[in-house]
Amino acid sequence: MPPVYAADSAPSRIGWELPPFYCPFNASLIHPEAEELEARAVEWIDRFGIYPDATERAWGLATHSADFTSRIIPYGEPEPILLFMQWNYWANAIDDWQDSGSTSVSTAAIADHSVRLIRSIEAPGSALLPSSPLTTALDDLVVRTRAMLSPFELRRFAEGTRDWLLGAGWQTANAERGVMPSLNEFCAMRMSVNGTRFTLTWCDAANGIAVPADELYSAPVQALTDAAALLVSCDNDLFSYNKEDHQSPWEQNLLNVVAAEAGCSPREAMGPAVALRDRVMTLFIQGREQVARGASAELLRYLDSLAHYVSGCIEWQNLAPRFASPRNRNALPAEGASYDVTWSPVPRDPAVAAPGIPAIDWWWAELIG
Repeated sequence: MPPVYAADSAPSRIGWELPPFYCPFNASLIHPEAEELEARAVEWIDRFGIYPDATERAWGLATHSADFTSRIIPYGEPEPILLFMQWNYWANAIDDWQDSGSTSVSTAAIADHSVRLIRSIEAPGSALLPSSPLTTALDDLVVRTRAMLSPFELRRFAEGTRDWLLGAGWQTANAERGVMPSLNEFCAMRMSVNGTRFTLTWCDAANGIAVPADELYSAPVQALTDAAALLVSCDNDLFSYNKEDHQSPWEQNLLNVVAAEAGCSPREAMGPAVALRDRVMTLFIQGREQVARGASAELLRYLDSLAHYVSGCIEWQNLAPRFASPRNRNALPAEGASYDVTWSPVPRDPAVAAPGIPAIDWWWAELIG
């Protein structure tokens, strides 16, 4: 079923057909217990009442957060996957507030909320957040997370959350000042905005992956992790463009950033934007092979997990009503709406050299040499 939008809604700046995706990893994988885990996650949502009414609940479920989790962790243990699903539904509710485009959601408000949130995770019972269903649900998530994760995993999760909140604050500050970041600035910060390190902690926990810290935080592995994060971010910017194109100032996404830098329209920016995305994919493929040559068994499993993250996100977004029947053009989400993505066997840009973007050129130096 193609994308759904009201007949009288604003025309799309980029159209409703996305270009073919270059991704040589299996995007059809999904956890065998996905449906059962989703039902349990929705029961938790309703028990805590994290959505104030039926309309908000419909749009919350339209995120398909359970499908997202089941596709990026297709082989993991069910209980950590369930807890991460619940975190994702909760985080999407917070993210939609932070990313609403409303001038009333100021940098100061996000900074204040962020420090309270991170301390509530690190020091439960701090009573820093106002009483609400979201806070009650957070308390439940934190107690169960602290019981499930190891101290090292918990520290990674807290740092990943802090990274996500830092990115949200940076993005809001830009909007508040009417600033569209440069492509270099965008590439430096977009991975934080999408919460990659928040996510990867749970991928490792659910898969039982325990890469030694010196190996996990080595420069080549971090370069590969960042490359996966930018790929997921670029793909998200393509899928989410039409659900955010009502915002003023314009959303800070890949297409708008490239358009501003090149002095062209977002539709015209699609070609160079996808070319950059594909160039990063080529690096990810080659870099992953390079790192795998001397990797431990645990690191090899981590490299597989990164590939699941990249490919699973494409299929999740392709099928989620949040994207293919966006809220700015529909009263309610349309289940079954899809971008019906196609696949490309080759990258739009076959170049293997660094793209001349200082914030990410170091990835090529670390992974290709």
